[in-house]
This record gives sequence, structure tokens and C-alpha cells, in this order.
Amino acid sequence: MEAIVIEGGKGPASALRVARIARPEAGSGQILIAVKAAGVNRPDLLQRLGLYPPPPGAPVTLGLEVAGEVVEGAGRWRAGDHVCALLGGGGYAGFAVADARHALPIPPGLDFTHAASLPETVFTVFANVFEHGALKAGETFMVHGATSGIGVTAIQMAKAAGATVIATARGAKKATEALRLGADIAVDATGEDFAAVAAAHGGVDVILDMVAGDYFPKNLDALKTGGRLVHIAALGGGKVELPIAKMMQKRLIITGSTLRPRSAEEKARLASAVERVVWPWVAEGKIKCVVDRAFPLAEAAQAHEWLEGGAHIGKVVLTL
Repeated sequence: MEAIVIEGGKGPASALRVARIARPEAGSGQILIAVKAAGVNRPDLLQRLGLYPPPPGAPVTLGLEVAGEVVEGAGRWRAGDHVCALLGGGGYAGFAVADARHALPIPPGLDFTHAASLPETVFTVFANVFEHGALKAGETFMVHGATSGIGVTAIQMAKAAGATVIATARGAKKATEALRLGADIAVDATGEDFAAVAAAHGGVDVILDMVAGDYFPKNLDALKTGGRLVHIAALGGGKVELPIAKMMQKRLIITGSTLRPRSAEEKARLASAVERVVWPWVAEGKIKCVVDRAFPLAEAAQAHEWLEGGAHIGKVVLTL
């Protein structure tokens, strides 16, 4: 089959090329999927650079989410079923193997391209915002990087759950897009102090942060007493100084997580919860799949360059 490999094992986007490799074989409890589309995510960029190695047993090729047609079924799935699935790797290819429990039916009305944009972001937001962050209806939620794949999903999921959403983005255009996506308040972080905006609106209960760095002290200021700060990346710097007294006085919870290294059982539990809670929101149109650009598989290098450039609004997807 055709797949994207990293020439030399790691390197810039230009190191990505198409190669013919052996088709994977489904093991016990796994399904084989003929891939029609694959999501492109920041962890893929890190893996390409040699900074995010795949967990033991995962394919060394890139790609953490796909949509396609089941070729070999297992569990609830039969050949011909249309699914989207969370993977440990290997999505940038003609075929991919997934744990049958980590696949979900494609919601009604979605094509493969849009369905491929769902698993990685929805699982990440659900685990971090609704489980670790314990966001509830009536609370105020803040998300940084509002027009990223995670950001556009987080805005919509929080609104579907009945929260007020404050979104931050870099630039007036992106802030406007955040409002269009459903945010109640949008902050242009290049010229506005998001902590001051939060304070003016009574503070926030939960923050989903992928920046860290100099955002960290402002996040603590933005949170209400009892607030929860959840980290999923550290694009602005991974080392911060924590004022313990402020954390104690405000009774803050500071946490974070990654998705890929979680156990197969934990991902299966998440998949079940996502299908129960989030899939109805998608079916009702409360959550729309925002695909910024779709590139053919052979143009994976261009897709990575586009994502790295930061001009995207929503997800970048590869199509086959």
C-alpha cells in the first residue's frame, strides 16, 4: 500500500514522502480500515521532528485519526461499515488497523473528509474539558488557540454543554472567527489582556490551555476560586513558576494530560463516553466539523507546512 514515511527518520516537512510499505494486518479485536481521509495534528509534527515517539506497539508511520470503510471487521463492526477511528499511529496510509473499540460510526450527513477531523480533537476535548476540567452547564469556559482544530471543537462542545465561552486567538480575524463559531466573547491576545477580560466578566471556571509559558500567570488570574486549569500542550514554553499561595487561596486545580499514551482500555472507555455524549450533539448540528483545507495524501509535506504556518481555522486533513 502507499503510505507517508519520514525520510531519514525525522526532519522538516520536506522529509515526508510517499512510499510503498506492507499493508498492516488486523489482530485479535482489531479492524482493518481502507482509509479515505486522515486528520493532521500537531503531535504528527512533533513526531516528524523526532520529539514525540510512538508508544510501544504503535506503527512508526504518522496519523492518529482516520475515516474510511471497514475491510475486516471485529466486535460490532462488519466489512463495509463506515467508521472514524482513533489510532496509535499509521493513519497516513491506504489502510490502517484500529482497536475495534476505538472506532465510532460516522455521524449522519458527514463525508469521510469531515469525519476524519473528529476523533483526535473530540476525544482530547472530552477528556480534558469535561472529565479533568469537570465543566458543567452554567459555568464559564476559556480556550486558548481558539481557531485551532482543538479550539474550534472546544468552543462548540462547551456551548453544546451549556457553558459560556471566552475564546482567545492571535489576531482580530481569528477572534472574529471564534465568535462565528459560537464563542460568547473573543479576545485578540495580541492586543488585549485575556485575564482582564475574564475578570471583567466575573472570571472563568475552566481553562483549556495549549500555550503555557507566559500565559500561565494570567491563567491563574483569570480563574475563579475553585477554578480548573487544564494543559494539553506547551507551545509557549513548558517551564513555569507556580505561586503556591495563590493556588491555595483560590483553591485551584492545575492539571493536564496526553491522549496517545493512554491504555487501550482507557481509550475504549473514552470512545463509549464520546459516542453517548458528543455524537448526539454532532447529529443535532450543535457541533460542526470545521475543515480548513484538505490535501491529497501525496501532499502531506504541504499539509504539515500549512499547519505549521498557523493560518488555518479548524482542521487540516489528508484525502485518499
